[in-house]
Amino acid sequence: MAKKKFSKQWIHDHINDPYVKMAQQKGYRARAAFKLTEILDAEKLLKRGDVVVDLGAAPGSWSQVARERLAAPGGGIDGRILALDILPMEPVADVEFLQGDFREDTVLQQLQQLLGDQPVDLVISDMAPNLSGVSAADSARIQHVCELAMEFALAHLKPDGALIVKAFHGSGFSQIVKLFKQHFVRVAERKPKASRDKSSETFIVSRGLKGR
Repeated sequence: MAKKKFSKQWIHDHINDPYVKMAQQKGYRARAAFKLTEILDAEKLLKRGDVVVDLGAAPGSWSQVARERLAAPGGGIDGRILALDILPMEPVADVEFLQGDFREDTVLQQLQQLLGDQPVDLVISDMAPNLSGVSAADSARIQHVCELAMEFALAHLKPDGALIVKAFHGSGFSQIVKLFKQHFVRVAERKPKASRDKSSETFIVSRGLKGR
């Protein structure tokens, strides 16, 4: 019974959510588009000519935002966007999509082949593992996904490149931030306005590779 009540409440909140309405008006596939927009504006990231990798891309709202930012005056994009997700994704114009599990080496190799030797300006990750509700297990899963995104970024980013990952406040969060600080010059935590108050999600923005 409680679950049914929760579902009704969630649906009510979702329908009345101003960001959901704005997403529909602007043609974004999810309200998450506004989280990325706010972070990009605050950090002054993503400009024409950039190479972007979008991890955990489905349904595609972050790729849509990236495409807007890279839109060329004569049509198409000035730059490159590679997107990856375990789920299928409806095509986004000018976005190269690879379906597969980022945690599998074979999928990672496919993504690396697609990228070639091209250095990356920005890695964005809205990936989140399926959570069990068991705090210790969930924090380990979240940390694992963040570490995978970081390892990919360290291997492919330009020296002044940036990484944006989704994490969750709670057990293990400070360890993730500490790990990122070992490898990046600047690490900032951002909670965009479009992120629901009840959600513990926090985005970690890491910039500039140390020792490069």
